[in-house]
Amino acid sequence: MTAVFPDPAPLVGRFVRLEPLVDTDAPELFSAIVRPEVYEFGYGGGVAGMPGDAATFARELRSHYPFATGIPFTVRLAAGPDNGRIIGTTSLGDIDVVNRGAHIGWTAYHPAAWGTGVNPECKLLLMTLAFDAGFERVKIQTDAVNARSRAAIAKLGASFEGILRHHKIRADGTWRDTAVYSVLADEWPDVRTRLTERLEHAAAPQLSGV
Repeated sequence: MTAVFPDPAPLVGRFVRLEPLVDTDAPELFSAIVRPEVYEFGYGGGVAGMPGDAATFARELRSHYPFATGIPFTVRLAAGPDNGRIIGTTSLGDIDVVNRGAHIGWTAYHPAAWGTGVNPECKLLLMTLAFDAGFERVKIQTDAVNARSRAAIAKLGASFEGILRHHKIRADGTWRDTAVYSVLADEWPDVRTRLTERLEHAAAPQLSGV
């Protein structure tokens, strides 16, 4: 079987709609995710790497997200009073059609989305996109100190592969160890079933007034 580069089209679920990220999304995305509680456990290199203002975030958008190697998405709410509002971002990057691998990452959400159906639905939509395109392995990784993110990845059903020690330098100059997880094509049906069942009982995010 061969893999193909997925079509960069919107992906629609019950809670969210993923749309290819464009430059004009920068101001609303900045408002949603650029906050210390999102960056404190390693996102974007940690709090020291957090953009100081919306203009800086916009300038760095193209260098931070994997436009050259994949498809960055905005995460928008798909229903309710905040329908269409940007609540975060996620990407299918490091796309390698020869070796049939991809990486779901660059993911951040407004804190109001944490613990809701947003993350599992995003992962369901992106893994469906990848495996339907013929990929064999989808990688998900995070800073090893990010216990919340690691628990969320494990809960998805991804297998823990190990720790890449001193993998990257954080914005404050310290070394980041990276925890690596993956889902293989033959594991995907079980993971998909688990995610689908989980979403049947998941809560919708509540952003009104936030």
